[in-house]
Amino acid sequence: MKTNIRGVGVALVTPFTDEDGVDFAALDKLIERVIGGGADYLVALGTTAETPALSGSEKEAILRFVVERSAGRVPVIAGLGGNSTADVVSALRSANLDGVDAVLSVTPYYNKPSQEGIYRHYKALAEASPCGIVLYNVPGRTGVNMTAQTVLRLAHDCGNIIGVKEASGNLSQAAYILKDRPEGFAVISGDDSLTVPMAALGGDGIISVAANAFTGKFCRMAHEALDGRFDEASALHMQMIEAIDALFEEGNPVGIKCALSCMGLIRNRLRLPLVRASESLERKMSRLIEENELA
Repeated sequence: MKTNIRGVGVALVTPFTDEDGVDFAALDKLIERVIGGGADYLVALGTTAETPALSGSEKEAILRFVVERSAGRVPVIAGLGGNSTADVVSALRSANLDGVDAVLSVTPYYNKPSQEGIYRHYKALAEASPCGIVLYNVPGRTGVNMTAQTVLRLAHDCGNIIGVKEASGNLSQAAYILKDRPEGFAVISGDDSLTVPMAALGGDGIISVAANAFTGKFCRMAHEALDGRFDEASALHMQMIEAIDALFEEGNPVGIKCALSCMGLIRNRLRLPLVRASESLERKMSRLIEENELA
């Protein structure tokens, strides 16, 4: 089972209205903007979408909307994970995944399973899933690191586990996965600032937060790196590095919603427990966008 997930995947934000509902008009414009700006695929219902604060009906409506608006122009990956294996298996069997090319599923969080527990969790998901699964390793959020050995064991044992979003920030760990991965298994950076280094190691691109806002320049950077033109990629990286770092100063998606608001693309609204960026970050973001021509 293979899905084309090389290049730049955009982890879409969820815009909200002044009444705190999902702003589908703004989401529609964002989808058109990122596809037109060079994104290779879309990721719906990831962390950046504030998924923990969305209702079940909102999640279903957002996923259907993203699939319909993308209209087959680029693949769509849906975030679907949790820390109860039985619940995730049930969701995989019951969810409407028509038009979804793969599922991005985070390692179980809070209950901190062993590597054997992580392996068995994903093996159960692979047996239940109607589409490919992309593993998602983000120990800064989950409290547990999925080792290279566990990733490779799953990659070799489960034919529909098609890749990993590696967001540990550990390039050595990524290198071990790249060294021994099976053919066709995608290794995707989960850190915007490591897009170019991961490409240099042989990675397959990035699932990006920054590309919601800095779409054109960020996609050019990633594609230059993936094509081996690292001088050009590094120059673009240096133009964006301060703005990319600023996106995460007060957490995600606080920073990216601040940037998108500064650019007039969405309202700067989040759902508790997240709150909007500080005034100092808003001023900084506006300045960086203008100085580096990122709009």
